[in-house]
Amino acid sequence: MSSYRKIFNKILTASLFILISLSFSNAVIAQDGEALFKAKCASCHKPLEKMTGPALQGIRGKIPGGDWVYKWVANSLELAESGDAEAKRIRAEFGGSQMTAFHDDLTHPQIDAILKYVDSVKPDVVDAKNPDPNVGSGDNNLLYGLLTLILAVIAFVLLQVNSNLRKLTDDKEGVLRGEPVPFYRNMTYLMMGVVVLFIIGGYFLVQWGIGLGRSKDFQPEQPIFYSHQVHAGTNQISCLYCHGGAQDSKHANIPSVNVCMNCHKSISEYKGKDVLVRENGVSVNGTEEIQKLYEYAGWNPATKTYNADKNADGEPDGAHPIAWTRIHNLPDHVYFNHSQHVKVGKQQCQTCHGPIQEMPEVKQFADLSMGWCINCHRNTKVDFPDSAGVGGNKFYNVYEKFHRDLKAGKMDSVTVDNIGGTECQKCHY
Repeated sequence: MSSYRKIFNKILTASLFILISLSFSNAVIAQDGEALFKAKCASCHKPLEKMTGPALQGIRGKIPGGDWVYKWVANSLELAESGDAEAKRIRAEFGGSQMTAFHDDLTHPQIDAILKYVDSVKPDVVDAKNPDPNVGSGDNNLLYGLLTLILAVIAFVLLQVNSNLRKLTDDKEGVLRGEPVPFYRNMTYLMMGVVVLFIIGGYFLVQWGIGLGRSKDFQPEQPIFYSHQVHAGTNQISCLYCHGGAQDSKHANIPSVNVCMNCHKSISEYKGKDVLVRENGVSVNGTEEIQKLYEYAGWNPATKTYNADKNADGEPDGAHPIAWTRIHNLPDHVYFNHSQHVKVGKQQCQTCHGPIQEMPEVKQFADLSMGWCINCHRNTKVDFPDSAGVGGNKFYNVYEKFHRDLKAGKMDSVTVDNIGGTECQKCHY
C-alpha cells in the first residue's frame, strides 16, 4: 500500500505542475499573438475594420487555404507577380499598395498566433446603462489565472485527503508512523510555493524592467483640444503642412501659432458634423477651443486684427506660446532623423504614430523601443534600384555587392538591415 501511495503522490504533484504550466502557457500564447499583431500588423491593419490593409478577423475564410497566407505574409509582391489571382485582387483593391515582406521574420506558428488573436477580438458593445465598453468585458488572462488557482486548491485538498487516508490505513494495519508534518512545515509544499512565486515574481519583474522609460498609450490633456481626426482625417490636411520639418530636418517640429492662424483667421467657429469628445467621454466645444487659440495669438476676432504691440516686444500684446505637453520623447542617447525616414525612407507618419488621422486626442501609439525599431529595419525595404539598375535612390549605387546579388538572383530586395540599419552606432552616439 505504501508504494502505491508514493506513486499517487508523485502523479498528483506532476499533474498540478502540468495544469499550472498549461494555463500559464495558454495565456502567454494569447499574449504573444496580441503583441505580434501590435508590433507587426497594427500600423496597417485592424481586426474589425479596413485600414491601409484589409480587416483581419476571419481572413482565413476569405482567402485560399493551405499555405497561401504564409506566402502572402512572406512576400505579397512576389506572390502577385507569380500570377496568383487572389494576390492581384487584394493589391488592386487597396490601390496597389505593397505589404511589408516579412520573409523568415514571422514563422508559421507566429502567423497562426496573430490570426488566432484577431479572431478573438470582440467588437465594442456600448450598454445604455454602462457607456464604458471596457466594463464587463472578458479578460482571458484573468480567467486563466482563476482556473489555475481553482485547480491548485483542488490539488491541495486531494493531497490532504490522501494524507488522512494514509493515516487511517496505517492505524488499521497497525503500522506505527510519526505524526504527519503540517502543510505549512512540509518542505515539498514550501518549495513548490517558492518556485511558483519565483516564476510569477520574475515574470512581472522582467515586464516592469522592460517597460522602464517607455510611455506607450501616454495621452495627456493639452492646453487646446486639437483633433487630428478633424484636421488630418475629415479635412484631409497633410501632416507636412503643420510638421514641415519632418521631411527637411531631424525634428518634425511643433507648428507655431502662426501656422494655426493661417487657417483660423477666417475659421472662427467649429461647424463640423462630428461631436468633439475627449478620451474620457467629456464633450468639447470646438468654437471655445478656437477662442483659446486667439488668446495665445493675440488676435482680436471682432476686428480681425492682431492686438497692438504697445510694449514694443515684437509681438501682439497678450500673445504667448502654447505650452503643449510633449508626447513622443526618445532618450538623449538615441539618434532619430525624421527626414531620413520620411523623405529618404518614404515612410508614412502612421508607421510610427499609428492611425493619427483617427485620433481626437493624440497618444503614443508604439512603445518606440529598440526592439521595435530593429524589427522595422529588418523588414523594411530601401528604395534600391532594381536588378537592371533602374529607378530607386541613386545613392545606393555605391552598394555594388547588392547589385551583383540582385542580378544573380541571390536576393530579391535590399532592407535597411542590409545597409547597416541595425548597427549600434547608427542610432547611438
